[in-house]
Amino acid sequence: MLKRVFVSPDPGRARLRFAARAVVGIGLAVAVCGLAGISLVGAVIGGLAALLALFTVADATVRGQAATTALLPVAGLPVLTAAAGLHGHPVARDLAFLAVVGAGVYARRWGPRGHSLGVFAFMTFFIAQFLHATTDRLPEMYAAVLLSVATAAAVRFGLWCYERRRPPAAVPAPPAGTGLARITTRQAVQATVGAGFALVVGQLVSGDRWYWAVGATWWVFVNTTSRGETLVRGFRRVLGTVVGIGLGFLIAVPVAGSAVPTAVLAGVCVFGIFYTAAVSYTWMMLCVTVLAELLYGLLGVLSPGLLALRIAETGVGALGAVLAVLFVLPVTTHAVTDAWIQRALRCVHACTAEAAARLAGTQGADPAPRVAELEQLLGRVRLSLAPLVHPLNPMRGRKRRARRVLALLDDCAREIRGLVAVAADPEASHDARLAAACWRVETAVEALTGGGAVPAHQERPLAAEPALAHLHGLERALAELAAPLRSPSGSPLVGA
Repeated sequence: MLKRVFVSPDPGRARLRFAARAVVGIGLAVAVCGLAGISLVGAVIGGLAALLALFTVADATVRGQAATTALLPVAGLPVLTAAAGLHGHPVARDLAFLAVVGAGVYARRWGPRGHSLGVFAFMTFFIAQFLHATTDRLPEMYAAVLLSVATAAAVRFGLWCYERRRPPAAVPAPPAGTGLARITTRQAVQATVGAGFALVVGQLVSGDRWYWAVGATWWVFVNTTSRGETLVRGFRRVLGTVVGIGLGFLIAVPVAGSAVPTAVLAGVCVFGIFYTAAVSYTWMMLCVTVLAELLYGLLGVLSPGLLALRIAETGVGALGAVLAVLFVLPVTTHAVTDAWIQRALRCVHACTAEAAARLAGTQGADPAPRVAELEQLLGRVRLSLAPLVHPLNPMRGRKRRARRVLALLDDCAREIRGLVAVAADPEASHDARLAAACWRVETAVEALTGGGAVPAHQERPLAAEPALAHLHGLERALAELAAPLRSPSGSPLVGA
């Protein structure tokens, strides 16, 4: 866990900037709410709205991100109104919450914007339960949400818009399909069923904090596409929550109610959420849990009994997600994993071709966007292979093969990053050996993605030219990928 967070590559310090900007944006949003005379409860909902605005919006372009951010209140305020209006009607409130869950997951079919709006709508309903919102508080809550989203947008698109100096972010599209063959449709049904289980059992555990169970079910489904991914994410959520609760006894309980220490520690937690989100769900959940404990301490309701209840409700929510993905329209790991690996390999080829064209002096050739896309795709590959490399997986053969695939794909990414760095040098040159090496890379990728025979790798003399050395390393990694991607009988990695 430590290695994954602190040694994981951070090209262009993107994660560091992402996290630092979040601390600035959320801190300013809370300060603006305070200056506007909004109460502590309103400031909490404002801070959470700013966090969501900075965390969930992931469109490919800055213009698209700005449009999605502007739409967040459009999706969130009606849901907040419904949650507050139904506060005294438990049955109608529960049915509305389940409808928001299903719609929020289904919205992912429209890509990053649908995902962001779905998450914001769900979390708005969730926050209303967290703060026991009633209709008399709505004006203040509207003001807090609008001010905080506007402040977060000002920081993201005005004060610190580092994305403008970078190529558009690559956002891998979800696997295609129609009807129940569409993964987002199946997951919407699964999430609704799982949330229904969590809601009922969660209320039996606690009539006041039942929404924690629903929230746990919801977040287990975020950014997952297969049964195996969801199971692993559920395990990591519970682990992160348990460790976070233990840490809360040492950090949150001693400072409960103290404004300055709570603010400082909350800033550290916000940084941790944003910095670790891309590489470790367990670490992210640890930071989320400690942040929630700090907020409860600030509101004057933190106690050891409340922390124990959070563990129980999180377990109920995770169990609801597990039961749903196992028995309701399950999506197998095999098809999803194979699709992401093939897309990553095709992106390796595209990166190589763009870098070679850049070295050859082709105008407009720019491999940088392809590198960003490759990083995103490799993240999806790691997520889809997580069930196979998990320590609790008893199938040691597949575990070894999956780890080998990940290691070789990381080798490919490292060589690609090196090749692109060389191509960016205006003094770098191109020769026939580079063209031949690029052709061999193309042949290897076509064989790996098309089921053909991968040419055997031939050891070549150590190249003095950096670009050629990176291409030779890429050839080796691609040639070695053939063995773990296919079993001796020719079956794919996860289908044997």
